[in-house]
Amino acid sequence: MPSQTESPSSAKPFLRWAGSKRKQLHRLVRFWRSSHHRYIEPFAGSACLFFEIAPGQSILGDNNRGLIDLFRAVRDRPDRIFDRLRRIPRDAETYYRWRAKTPKKLDIETRAVRFLYLNRNCFNGIFRTNVQGEFNVPIGTKQGAYFSRTDLRKCSILLQNTKFVAGDFKKTLEFVETGDFVYLDPPFAVTSRRLFRQYGAGSFDTSDVPRLAESLTEIDNRGAEFLVSYADCKEARNLGKQWNAVRFPIRRNVAGFSSDRRDAYEWLISNVATQSELREPTRKV
Repeated sequence: MPSQTESPSSAKPFLRWAGSKRKQLHRLVRFWRSSHHRYIEPFAGSACLFFEIAPGQSILGDNNRGLIDLFRAVRDRPDRIFDRLRRIPRDAETYYRWRAKTPKKLDIETRAVRFLYLNRNCFNGIFRTNVQGEFNVPIGTKQGAYFSRTDLRKCSILLQNTKFVAGDFKKTLEFVETGDFVYLDPPFAVTSRRLFRQYGAGSFDTSDVPRLAESLTEIDNRGAEFLVSYADCKEARNLGKQWNAVRFPIRRNVAGFSSDRRDAYEWLISNVATQSELREPTRKV
């Protein structure tokens, strides 16, 4: 375990994640204030905003139980996970052998190493399972450098005062209290076009959007502040009608290939003023 006397102001996320908001952090961090009681994120993913903000108290939730177990393992055993990960060869034969392992038959540390190894070596950082719940993403064509031991230790420190919740986003939102800040970045569920599904059976889809809308009202009624990220679509415009919303341009890879880029837009929706936070004109939804 890293020394608890260390107190990193931020840390680099140790996961690659399709749909990560790393390039939008300069916008997102403006909604966080040190006066907020806790940071809460029910669709954790790579938790890049969490690691950038480095809150003192937090709750991270996700429907992906393996992801939550990984966060717990990194919190408790960063050095062991780092050492084991670096010893595994990064070749196709080894990749598919680890992919074929059944997580339920592994101890929590080995499950964490498997999750992290597959994530760092699979195609485009995508998490996808088949109908049997088996991870089925092929090996990637490029291998970037791993994070450093220091990076993982910093993440471990920031996870020490974090409560973890495995399950539906509503389960995490049950803990929201006055003064909390809630960041919601659900997988985009869009009826007008097909988007790549990151998860598999049980992932967030269009049938969950009304529940998300209800949750925003509940968060506001509890005296907490929220921020939602969502792709520009009918669903996002409907979500934003009751709240402050701003649309901004982004560059998005099509099908995960950097050679295929297109202009797109995303919305930020909040129960606090967005115009002053983003210094961009608010657009009507």
